[in-house]
Amino acid sequence: MTTEARSGQPPRAARLSIPAPVLDELEAHGLPVAQVLDGVEQRLHDQVSSNNAFVDEVARYLISAGGKRFRPLMVALTGYLGPNTPVTRPSANGTLRSLVDAGVIVELVHLATLYHDDVIDEAPARRGTPSANSRWDNTVAILTGDYLFARASDLSADLGVDVTRIMARTLARLCEGQIREVQGSLGAMPDVPQLEPTLEHYLEVISGKTASLIETSCRYGALLSGASEAQVEAAARYGWNVGMAFQLSDDILDVASESEESGKTPGTDLKEGVRTLPVLHALAQDPDGELAALLDGELDDADVERALELLRAGDSLARSREHAARYVTAAVDELRMFGERPVVTALTRLAEYSLDRVG
Repeated sequence: MTTEARSGQPPRAARLSIPAPVLDELEAHGLPVAQVLDGVEQRLHDQVSSNNAFVDEVARYLISAGGKRFRPLMVALTGYLGPNTPVTRPSANGTLRSLVDAGVIVELVHLATLYHDDVIDEAPARRGTPSANSRWDNTVAILTGDYLFARASDLSADLGVDVTRIMARTLARLCEGQIREVQGSLGAMPDVPQLEPTLEHYLEVISGKTASLIETSCRYGALLSGASEAQVEAAARYGWNVGMAFQLSDDILDVASESEESGKTPGTDLKEGVRTLPVLHALAQDPDGELAALLDGELDDADVERALELLRAGDSLARSREHAARYVTAAVDELRMFGERPVVTALTRLAEYSLDRVG
């Protein structure tokens, strides 16, 4: 019986939401990222083990719900950019253990932000299941997020001061991005200084909230694989651009999706008063039209549906895809210094995937 069968966990590809052929292709090209990803999955559960059964239950709630594990995958792949790459025998390679730990760190931080985001958004669901704040309450969700941040910090200390400092700075950028989003939201509290939700503001928000952690994931992989300083910076810039493209794609899907495939109700950002790229493009084209009138205040469900219809009927989604494509191009350009290697092909495809999923 396999370890997965004994633990009751679903097969690796199902847990990671990564298609099995993708993992098989990486393996066939000498990039055994499954070693890192399997290690991350096990270590995630181990890292949130405590003496309090309820803490364990809540901390593992989103871990068990699954997810793409996209950030650990970025760590695993960029771990092949330097000379100290993983080998097939985990016990014989210290780099593999370091990459697993780095993958756990970035995933724990990502999960922590999801607990906090759901409280801020008052989200009823996450990944198709009730969110932690609706399953229990806001206090439990906030403290669980804090607990995961603490576990990530503890693990980062084992990898050295540089890794810990990088994550500390990333956390600051995450928080700054979230605060900027609140300031630019129409639903902000009266005593919160308002920021105009311009395109520049929007891009600053997603740079902090999303791109910074993906940037750090790639920085970790390149750094721990022994890449040169110039290569580490190129990998980090690649990650930032991919992060920007992925968030733009998510915001496009929030408008374009006809279902709740991601576990997030279409139009959530609209209802929260957050102006994402498709909305900004549409308003720039028709600042005094029906959409602008709808968005000038609180929206009920009928208003959200009408706003989605208007956005889908215009060309703002196509323009947003073009914007995302520019970040993909910039990401791929950063890979040139690494030459023609299987890992470069894999990273290129990963960047392009962000556009593939929105058509």
